[in-house]
Amino acid sequence: MQYRTLGRTGIRVGEIGIGCEGFTGKTTGQVREMVDLMASAGVSCIDLYTPNPQVRSDLGAALEGRREKFVLQGHICSVWKDGQYKRTRDLAEAREGMAEQLRLLRTDYLDVGMIHYVDAMSDWDTVVKNGILDYALELKAAGTIRSVGLSSHNPEVALAAVNTGKIDVLMFSVNPCYDLQPAGEDVEELWADKNYAKPLVNMDPQRQELYETCQRLGVGITVMKAFGGGDLLKADMSPAGVSLTALQCLHYALTRPAVASVMCGARSMEDLRASIAYEEASDEERDYAAAFAAMPKISWVGHCMYCGHCAPCPKGIDVAGVTKFLNLCRAQGEIPETVREHYAALPHKAGECVACGACEKRCPFGVNAVENMKQAAELFGA
Repeated sequence: MQYRTLGRTGIRVGEIGIGCEGFTGKTTGQVREMVDLMASAGVSCIDLYTPNPQVRSDLGAALEGRREKFVLQGHICSVWKDGQYKRTRDLAEAREGMAEQLRLLRTDYLDVGMIHYVDAMSDWDTVVKNGILDYALELKAAGTIRSVGLSSHNPEVALAAVNTGKIDVLMFSVNPCYDLQPAGEDVEELWADKNYAKPLVNMDPQRQELYETCQRLGVGITVMKAFGGGDLLKADMSPAGVSLTALQCLHYALTRPAVASVMCGARSMEDLRASIAYEEASDEERDYAAAFAAMPKISWVGHCMYCGHCAPCPKGIDVAGVTKFLNLCRAQGEIPETVREHYAALPHKAGECVACGACEKRCPFGVNAVENMKQAAELFGA
């Protein structure tokens, strides 16, 4: 398992994580069996959006004696009311839900306390005004949570929250179809057929800004819906009109700026093993570039997807990495100190480019990589 740092939290997480929906309907023994496999494979990050008390209790039992091996991403404002899930903005309910969550999980802290499901700007205002955000900060100050998170499908809301400087971790829906769609408050619009009926060109700029802002501010991203609820894996269901493999979806998400871990849905041991298989997959199996280039009505022409097809450079330049740093600076209008430091650590700089064009001949998306290297050399001074 490859591990990544979850932004400025300093928490190390396996790049393959797990969502909790797969534990629903399982016996205590089956949940333990899944956790055993996760532990042996290094799958450390678990998202716990569901407030189902049976799921939390079974997971708590499975984690007993090895809690420290896992990073728990629990949700604030996801509560169990009258025998069913409820998203609340009532502070008293949120407090009761947190206390119950810790009790059922048999732990006294969560690594991430995720403010649950904020998709509208009006809802974000409520989170701020009703004291939910202050409550999360209070939990962090007390050590009950190690970091404050927020889950959203809306880049406008996510950007507003991240830019406050109070959100350490963002849980966001990341996949190559949703990334084409503009901000909206209705999550169902992300997969509505009508929104893919006309030609779509390149990533929505606000989504790109979100990922780059998170990278710049040190906000770690944990990914949900990398498979689009499974739709992207089936040609007849995919908004793109063609199917992708799970490995391609995972690799796409993991090559976005600021992404630390993908919370995979796994409803069976076979599903879990399939996601874990990413760690042993070949570059060819992970490669999404050819599939993207062949998608009908969708084009990424001129847009660097960080897919790595530009490699190898005869001068050893990490062309995709340099381009990512360049785009981060373009988005900010300056060179953030962290970007400057990471660029300085590269063994080969953009200024070493001899404009041979080998990278451009290999690029499936027609990116002007030579010009990017020229601009990066001018920007960074090397």
